[in-house]
This record gives sequence, structure tokens and C-alpha cells, in this order.
Amino acid sequence: MGDPTVVGNAASAGRAVTTTPGPSDSSGRNTVVLVVITAITNLADGVTKIAFPLMATTLTNSPFQISAVSLTLTLPWLLAALHVGVLVDRVDRRKLLWLANIARVIVVLGVLAANAAGAVTLPLLYIGGLILGVAEVIALTAATAVVPDAVAPPGRQRINTWMAGAETVCNEFAGPLLGGLLVVVGASFALGGTAAGYVVGMVALLFLVGKFRPARPEGKPESLNSQIRDGLSFLWGQPVLRLMALVLTILCACWGVWLGLMPLVATQQMGLDASGYGILLSALGVGGLFGALVVSTVNRWLGRQFVMFANIFLTLALVLMPAVTTNLVAVAAGAFCGGMGGTLWSINARTIAQQLVSSEMMGRYSAAAKMFSWGSFPVGAGLAGVLAEWFGTQVAFWIFSVATLTLILPFLRIFTAEALAKIDAGDVAVRGTETAPEPEK
Repeated sequence: MGDPTVVGNAASAGRAVTTTPGPSDSSGRNTVVLVVITAITNLADGVTKIAFPLMATTLTNSPFQISAVSLTLTLPWLLAALHVGVLVDRVDRRKLLWLANIARVIVVLGVLAANAAGAVTLPLLYIGGLILGVAEVIALTAATAVVPDAVAPPGRQRINTWMAGAETVCNEFAGPLLGGLLVVVGASFALGGTAAGYVVGMVALLFLVGKFRPARPEGKPESLNSQIRDGLSFLWGQPVLRLMALVLTILCACWGVWLGLMPLVATQQMGLDASGYGILLSALGVGGLFGALVVSTVNRWLGRQFVMFANIFLTLALVLMPAVTTNLVAVAAGAFCGGMGGTLWSINARTIAQQLVSSEMMGRYSAAAKMFSWGSFPVGAGLAGVLAEWFGTQVAFWIFSVATLTLILPFLRIFTAEALAKIDAGDVAVRGTETAPEPEK
């Protein structure tokens, strides 16, 4: 049994809190199950990511209306993340994963039926995108919170690497590539495969071992707003975690720009068909796979600080390439860099967070952090659509390229090697507690 971690709740000082026992000897089995679930559901997400926007390109030529599809898929991170975080810290997290996948299946089958009847419309894609977005918020927040209860500390960097690799390969490489090929055959094939993937993910959850209902503080239950404040307060009280969230606010906005505009750029400016766009999108996944394979080596050679700092420039390459050229090789190379940087960041950031955040706070912390970071996806997509509508797609890419450079100074000031060394050594006290988190073995 792993030792209990410190309770990361800024408002918990002075109150007795019941901690949850650490994961048992089922860590190995749970690692396999979680990686399988991550791979399957992200494969389905990757197909949806390409199918919905490409279906929109058959209904309109408006950059804003097409980018709005990507916006609806990510808008719930901005609007619902904090409330979902409280939910994840109150109820059984495995049941929430089931609920999310059930909602996904219903939406995809509904759009599939409409497509078969020739009744797909932009409002239908927007509504379906919003529901899928809420389901994704629930699923990813719950999955993040499950890891500390399912896997003991010695195995967490390994599962973070595998899960991030599975997310990247399936969501950004295999999924878009498969989705592009299936859309060429017919959108119904893409949607049918997506629904099947979510069903398989639900079945795989049956093999997850353990109890995943978080421990609750003793005494009078806190209100919803109080727990939301706890999550935000905890995030803001940790300088490194706060910086990671703020950096990702800009970088994820850049990803929102790229994903929002690239369907139009690829099909109308670069002359690609659906399968060609899927291949271009898969360059993100190839980069992410490379990042997952080399993360341990580059962390050892260069240090975690430099590796995460490099993501600023790798994301810059993602949005800069389509600003200066429509050459397929150059744009794909930028996508490769963006995918690699995102995976290197994700693996390291998850490990850092799991060293600083307890299981009881993980849902609220994850939701608060992702509200700032992933919540900027729809902001980026929406702004990109407006800028592209008024000034053209290249201007939108240029503006967000410049925005990435504003992150250099705050990163270097806060995300120092000394700060990371203290975290790894367990010398960083969690605000509102008297006990430091246990270092990762």
C-alpha cells in the first residue's frame, strides 16, 4: 500500500480530513487497463476531431462557422470545468467515466442517423460538439484523478508516459489518419467506428481494480462554490502549478487556432482532400509519439526545466509555419514540433502535479488548471475564426506566433531548476497544510 499523500486543500487547515489509502498491488493491472482505455477512447476522439470539422466544410465556406465546430468541442473546458472538478472529487470516478462514454455514444449515433437521412446541419454539429465537449471534460478530469488511486508512486512516471503517448498517437496520429480515410469512404463509417470505440472503452473499465470514490472531509460538507474556491486557491497558491496553467493558456490557444483554421487552410489553400488532411493532422501524433519515446532520455540529458521550456518554441513552430507558407512539408514539420512539445510537457507536468496534489484535491486542481489551459482552446479557435474572417488566416497565425514569445520571461523567472529540485525532494509544502508531499521514488 502506498503512503497517503498530503491533502492539497487550501481551506482544509484546522479540520480533520480522512485520507484515502494508496493503491494496492493491482498497480500493474490498472496501468494496463488505463493505457488501453486511453488508447481506445482517444482513437475515437481523433476520428471525431477530423470528421466533425470536415462535415462542416461540406455545409459552408465560412472560416468562422467552420472553426466554431472546433470551438464547441472545447468550449465546455471554459464553462464547465470547475463544476466538473467538484463532481469528480465527490463521486465515484469510474462511474463518471462510464457516464461520459455513454453520452459520447448517444451523440455520435445521433449524428450518424442524421447523416444517413441527409439531415446534418451546422446547428446539429454545434450541439453535438458541445455535448461531446462536456463528456470530454468529465472523462479526462476523472481519468487524471483516477491515476493516484490506481497506481503507486514508483509507477506513475511510467503510466504518465504511456498514457500521454497513447493520447498522442491515437488522438493526433492514428485517429485523424483513420478518420480522414473513413470520411473519404463516407462520414457514416467514421461515426460508426467512433461509437464502437467508446463502447469498447466502457467495457474495459470493468477490469479496473480498486475503489475510486474520493475520501470526504469530516464534518459539515462544503458548498459547491466553496469547493470551487478551494481548487482555484490551491492552484494559485502553488507558483509552479500556477505558471504551468498560465503558460498552457497561451499555448493551448495556439493549438485552438491551428485546429480551428487548418481544415479550411488544408482543403482550400493547400488543396488537400480529407485523407490528405488526416495525414497532415497525423504529423501532430508522430511528433507526440517521438516525444513519448525520448522523454526519459532528454529529461536525463537536459533536465526537466529545459525540456518544458522547449515546448514554447515547439508550439511557436506549429503556428508559425502556416503563417509563412502553405508548403505541406513545412506545415507538417511544424505540426510534428507542436506534437512533440505537447507530449514532453504533458508527461512532465503530470508527474509534477501528482507530487504536489493529493487524491482528494486532484479533481478540483485538474479542473481549475484545465479551465485556464484547455479552456483557451475555444478562445483561440473563436478569435482565429474572427481574425481569419476579417484579415485572413495568415494574420491569425502571426498574432498567436508572437503571443508565444511573451511566455519566455515568466517561465525562466519561476520555473527554475531549484524549484523543481525542491519538488522532487519533497521540500515544497502544500499551502494550507503542515506536511510536505511524499517525493516520487
